[in-house]
Amino acid sequence: MSRNRIQHLVYALITVFITVHLFVLYSLYVIEGDNLMQATGTTSVWHAIDSQDGVYMFGCYLPVWLMILIETVCAFVLAVAMGSPLAFRLASRKFDPRRNHPMIFESAIITATVCLMCPSMSLLAAIFYYPYYAGFDIIYFLCRWFRLVCYNLPFAYFSQMFFVQPFVRFAIRHLFADNISQRNEQNITKTVKPSNESEAIADVIIREDEIAATD
Repeated sequence: MSRNRIQHLVYALITVFITVHLFVLYSLYVIEGDNLMQATGTTSVWHAIDSQDGVYMFGCYLPVWLMILIETVCAFVLAVAMGSPLAFRLASRKFDPRRNHPMIFESAIITATVCLMCPSMSLLAAIFYYPYYAGFDIIYFLCRWFRLVCYNLPFAYFSQMFFVQPFVRFAIRHLFADNISQRNEQNITKTVKPSNESEAIADVIIREDEIAATD
């Protein structure tokens, strides 16, 4: 497996790991917290989850750790197979991290990724957490999906823009310092447009260092 491929998988894994935990907390405490406490007659979300032996999922109650594991696997597969490649292609149509300011290219990738991943993961969530005990209604299902997208989209965008992606770039900068340095050496004599997201991340980090050196 190439080093770029490993970097891409590590980048996706760190991103998904942080994002899933954030969304589990957001979903349980912000979106469904009041409903959980009212349904169980408890005064805290954690006590509500504990009293019903887990979180309702797939028509039964599963422990929180299993819920996180399932969502992490689904999000990782979606990110690697669809989210990251398509977001990179969409951003690369208009921007190049070797020429544009890194914040422009980063913002374009984050925006494209959120617009692809948020509806996809919200659709999976609508399937996972649908109240099947009451029967299935396609209109109600679509309404629940739309509701989740409306709740999740702002949180996804701002958390990725201001917290998750800056942290992940910081981690990648230190984990793959040699790879980024090698990429910089390749671009000394000519501008090489990145062919994938891993190379784009390296170029963004290089551009950030170049700008910082001139300040």
